Amino acid sequence: MKPLTAAQRRIVEAADPETGRLSGSEAQLAALVRARLAFRHPRPPHACFLTPAGHRVRDEGTAPAPAPAPVEPPASASSGVFAARTGAETEPAGSEGPARAREVRSAWEGLVELRRMTNPDGARDRPCAWERTHLVQAAALALEAAGCRPASPGHEGYRVSATPQPEAVAVRDATPDGLRACGAALERAGWQAGEHAERRAGGRYVLASPRRT
Repeated sequence: MKPLTAAQRRIVEAADPETGRLSGSEAQLAALVRARLAFRHPRPPHACFLTPAGHRVRDEGTAPAPAPAPVEPPASASSGVFAARTGAETEPAGSEGPARAREVRSAWEGLVELRRMTNPDGARDRPCAWERTHLVQAAALALEAAGCRPASPGHEGYRVSATPQPEAVAVRDATPDGLRACGAALERAGWQAGEHAERRAGGRYVLASPRRT
C-alpha cells in the first residue's frame, strides 16, 4: 500500500473518535476508500468511516496491510427511503408484506456489515458506534428485523422511546408475551435488556442498551 500523503493522514487523524466518521474532499475520501482505510456508509449521505485498518493507522501511526474489500451493500439499503418503525408513527405505514420484509432485511444486513467494518475487532454480534448514537432507530431496526410488530394506527405492538439514562432505550408492548419477545430479540441482536416495572403507570417495560463487550 502506498504511504499516505500528509493531507490523507490529517484526515485519518481528525476522524471522529467515537464513530470514525471522516471529513475531507471527495478525492481524498475516495483515495482512502481505495486504500481500504475507509468505507462509505450504504445509506445517504454516504458518509465515509474508518475501517479497522484505518483505526489502526490513526491509533498507531503506521500503515498496516490492506484490509479485505468491503462487501457491496444491498441495493435497497442505499435507496434512502428506509426508516425503522419505532411504533410512534402517527401516519399509516408505507410498504407492507414482502416488500417491507425485503427492506428490513436489507437494512439489517447493512447494519451488520457496518458493525464488521467499524468495530475494531470486526465483531458482527455487538452494536457499533453508530447504533450507540442512534439508539431508538437501531433498537427499532433490531426489533423489526427479528419479526416483532411495531405499533401503528389501529394496531398494537412495540414502541421504542428514548430515556434519560445514557445509552438506553425503553421498549413497551401491549402484552407480556410481546414484551418478552422484544427483550429476547434485542438480546440476540447484541443488546443488554431487562424488564422493569413502571413506577406510576403500573405496567412493565424493557430497558435496553447496546452491549460493548
